[in-house]
Amino acid sequence: MTASRIRNPILRGFNPDPSILRVGEDYYIATSTFQWYPGVQIHHSRDLVHWRLLVRPLDRPSQLDLIGNPDSGGVWAPCLTWSDHRFYLVYTDVKSHAGAFKDTHNYVVTAPDIMGPWSEPVYLNSNGFDPSLFRDDDGRRWLVQMQWDFRKDRNPFNGIYLREYSAEERRLIGPSLRIYDGSPLGLTEGPHLYKKDGYYYLMTAEGGTGYEHAVTVARARRIEGPYEADPRTPMLTSYGKPELRLQKAGHGSLVHTQTDEWYLVHLCGRPLASDDLRCNLGRETAIQRCVWTDDGWPRLADGGSDPRDDVTAPALQAAPWAQSPEKDDFNGETLDLQWQSLRQPMSEDWISLAARPGWLRLKGMESPNSRFRHSLIGRRQQAFRCEAETLVDFTPETYQQMAGLIYYYNSQNYYYLRIGRDEEAGVSLSVVAGDHGVYRDYSEPPIPIPEGRPVYLKLTLDYGALQFHYAPDGLAWTSVGPTLDAGRISDEYATHLVDGYFTDWGFTGAFIGLCAHDLTGGRKSADFDYFIYREKGE
Repeated sequence: MTASRIRNPILRGFNPDPSILRVGEDYYIATSTFQWYPGVQIHHSRDLVHWRLLVRPLDRPSQLDLIGNPDSGGVWAPCLTWSDHRFYLVYTDVKSHAGAFKDTHNYVVTAPDIMGPWSEPVYLNSNGFDPSLFRDDDGRRWLVQMQWDFRKDRNPFNGIYLREYSAEERRLIGPSLRIYDGSPLGLTEGPHLYKKDGYYYLMTAEGGTGYEHAVTVARARRIEGPYEADPRTPMLTSYGKPELRLQKAGHGSLVHTQTDEWYLVHLCGRPLASDDLRCNLGRETAIQRCVWTDDGWPRLADGGSDPRDDVTAPALQAAPWAQSPEKDDFNGETLDLQWQSLRQPMSEDWISLAARPGWLRLKGMESPNSRFRHSLIGRRQQAFRCEAETLVDFTPETYQQMAGLIYYYNSQNYYYLRIGRDEEAGVSLSVVAGDHGVYRDYSEPPIPIPEGRPVYLKLTLDYGALQFHYAPDGLAWTSVGPTLDAGRISDEYATHLVDGYFTDWGFTGAFIGLCAHDLTGGRKSADFDYFIYREKGE
């Protein structure tokens, strides 16, 4: 049986900058992970309809050291390719991005199998970001990327550059050539090269990563150019059409199926409401069916440039995956793949499934504002309507120790239902928040709870409305604090523009997390019996 339709987005929740690859009958999509660890998400499908999270290849500090990286720094726009019986993954590790300068280091790792082992990284350059690797018919490999220009009164998106990569020498060789200045849309980035019928096709992301985002295509007879833009640029965009369900459409990548069909995966975003431009699910991945025109240009199959909510599936056997359970009992030897940590690997010195069998133990470290050692694991919010629940065993000895359930965007923007200690209330619950770095308390006075007994915590999300709850027995739930604005946990709210420079960026999405903090440095631990994430639809 073949599936007839694909419903967008195919990768819900924070999964931006997709790079798609087919190897035989298997399809893979690599997406950006920014400050979340391990680095790069790779999803797997056999029919382009059903997808599963498969692996995160950058899983050790020698490949990716994110300690101290800024919010929305880290891994940008990975590109996954296959040649000579090896997978190649190129990526950027962004160490700074606010203001005029960017510190963007580019690397490549390889593996004989998608599951690894993945090699130690080879450093490429730091000229810009969004590197992509292309292997030509003659076996030569080429790196394309955008280059950043920090100088005043210059176009910071200085164009797309090409340079040869030698796999034997494990370095870039030869001159760096600017091959494309971009279309009038500007902000040219996210390049990928393809070859078909004697043409080199350069696909780029333009217009910025927000509501003016787009996919554009240019082509040339020689890899060095000159490249001419498709006269009907852009190939894909949502700009100027607020009625479309999928907004921010851009940053595309092509795949050719074994049934001789073509598809484009691309970034998109879904606003909370038509009058609210905030996307708390982050930037997601969607797919569109493509065709080639008689004069050799790739276009959307319906002839337009609008991203479609659902598209015709390829003529492939349907291959659904088993659904992940709603409840994680923490009974295994390793954490479920859904979980990620902030900037650091999950090591026994701060997170353990063995210290108290059947429970997850977190040893408290730095504050929620930390960009270094933060004892937090989180999973993506992937539906507008959902809830999360846990049981926490934690007895703080001082107000500087806290643990609980967090709705997290970055170190500056979060909501936190925490168990703490107060001089008057004793062990108690309160809802605190970071609002562009400003500390807020939404539940004064704190709510006393029995000392030495676990407490059930829950959050519910209904589009832009967030509500925390608690229950001493897990049955009778009581609200904690007011209904909060979930739209603040979004790219749009996190991004700051001052005097023409972005002083802070938001590129990720909402996470629901478990965390512990100990500002005394004593690493007071908190134990979590289970975690439930339950979706209630859109």
